[in-house]
Amino acid sequence: MQEIDTTRELPPAANPDLRPDLRPDQRPDLREQPHEDTRSPRRWLRLFHWRYIVVYLILIGLVSLAVLPPLVNVSRFKRRIVTSISTSIGRPVHLDNVSLVLLPFPGFKLENFVVEEAPAFGAEPVIRANNVVATLRVSSLWRRKVEFSKISLEEPSINLVHMPGVGLNPGHWNVESILLQAARIPAAPTSQARAGSDPRFPYIEATDARVNIKYGDEKLPLSLTEADLALWLPRPQQWRIRVEGKPTRTDTSASDTGTISLEGTLNRAERFDLIPIDLSGEWKNAPLGEASRVVTGRDAGLRGELRLNATVHGTIGESQVKASLELRGARRADFLPPRSLDLRAECQAKAAETFHAFHQVRCSWPPPPAKSLLALTADLADIHHPAEVPFEIGTPGLPAATLLDWLRVASPRVSPDIAAAGALTGSLTRDAPDNGTGAFSGRFKLQGGSLAGGPIGDSAIALGDVVIASAAPAEVAPQPARANRRYAKPPAAPRPVPGEFVFAPATLTLGGKEPALLEGRFDRNGYTLHLAGNVLPSRLMALAAAIPQFGDGLKSALPAASPVSGPQTKELPIHIDLTSARVWGGEQSWAKTPAKPVKTTRNRRR
Repeated sequence: MQEIDTTRELPPAANPDLRPDLRPDQRPDLREQPHEDTRSPRRWLRLFHWRYIVVYLILIGLVSLAVLPPLVNVSRFKRRIVTSISTSIGRPVHLDNVSLVLLPFPGFKLENFVVEEAPAFGAEPVIRANNVVATLRVSSLWRRKVEFSKISLEEPSINLVHMPGVGLNPGHWNVESILLQAARIPAAPTSQARAGSDPRFPYIEATDARVNIKYGDEKLPLSLTEADLALWLPRPQQWRIRVEGKPTRTDTSASDTGTISLEGTLNRAERFDLIPIDLSGEWKNAPLGEASRVVTGRDAGLRGELRLNATVHGTIGESQVKASLELRGARRADFLPPRSLDLRAECQAKAAETFHAFHQVRCSWPPPPAKSLLALTADLADIHHPAEVPFEIGTPGLPAATLLDWLRVASPRVSPDIAAAGALTGSLTRDAPDNGTGAFSGRFKLQGGSLAGGPIGDSAIALGDVVIASAAPAEVAPQPARANRRYAKPPAAPRPVPGEFVFAPATLTLGGKEPALLEGRFDRNGYTLHLAGNVLPSRLMALAAAIPQFGDGLKSALPAASPVSGPQTKELPIHIDLTSARVWGGEQSWAKTPAKPVKTTRNRRR
């Protein structure tokens, strides 16, 4: 067949560019004409078939994912799964049914999953979950090994049980054997890309969990609800844990209790108390009223926001603990003070006996590097007996203005316009019960104290040096033997009540020629005050208006003003000798101090 030369030029009649009868604007632009598709119909047919084949394969895959799992019998995997989990944690495991899951990732769904408790810790299961999804590592199937990349527990119930010990033994937790059993099994990190000789530890998570706490056979009202938990192995010898949930107390109506979160690492060890830990926790967005319900079981009548941070580094048996407490807008619930209380304090201690004791407790406010205004030291030998903790709280110089601000937060009756000057120094100590009575003792001194402003006016009332100290034991001098028994033996001075404090005589400039004297005594039941001297009634009542706790009932105890015969513009001082008594929680009353009886001596008749 003769070949056609497609490169030869077209004749003039067929080539528009060579036709002189056409104007330039009539000549077609060959560059704008679409090129003719040179693909053959067979190629179109092949592309058409491949597209439909891909669609068919996708549809078949989707149908298989929806239809095949119920048809595949995975009951033979049930015993293998139960044995594997039971061996890993050292506890019997039960489940009702196992089904195959292909979407979104292939795995198994376990129904009514239960981990039994050790007989020594009770009969209630450690973990109970209605649904557990174990996601497979598909690549492990090629090596004829079954590895799970993730195990998800939906709404599980977890019980943490602590059995009390005897004597110095702090007791044991039910999770001790589980952690030790898991530490004996070699495992590769969770995020390891390629499989090795050791199986890769799965990523274990729990959503919307409830964590209950039991002490012995008694379930405590404290629990953690709506909790999310996660556990994985970032390194061959180290677990990482993350927990976040809401603290709840079942015996109260506490609702908005904030969020507690915990995150850190636990390493492998041969004993539970030797497990190295590095943890950090936080309790945030907790209203003070609801937080007090969780901690004490009742509303303490406080409002504001609580934030607590803590870090633990060491081992479960012994570790260093650092904590930071922050209060924002703290106040009483029954009134709004002119300014609420904001403070932040830091504490550190040495935890021992698996967190059953805290030694060398040191707290300071404000925290370093600022100069400490208030410091606390304590030693908590047993967390189950916090009322017996010996402690000491002291200050190197707390401003009187700060004390006045605290008093305004505690009471709505203090005038918002008065100002205080001076500084408080001293300390308060509580002895351990085994070393004494457990009573309070100490000494505080307010130097350069004064009050001005508000009802007092610009002329300040000087308080002098105010000293409050614990009462010293009464010393009774031995009486010499007398041959003549005509005189009665003088009575011994009364011994002070344990925990009693003495308000040493302090001067008050109340307008008299000499300052008045104020003294008193305090104990756990109440207090008594004694005020004597020359005072201007107006100055005394101004002090009573500035500090109503001092002035309650004072006006009715003052002597009536004497009648004035002529015009008088100057107020004259009066002499007073008054005593007040008050039981804590009761009303205060002032009255004239009764005169002391005059002692007389009469000779006996011979």
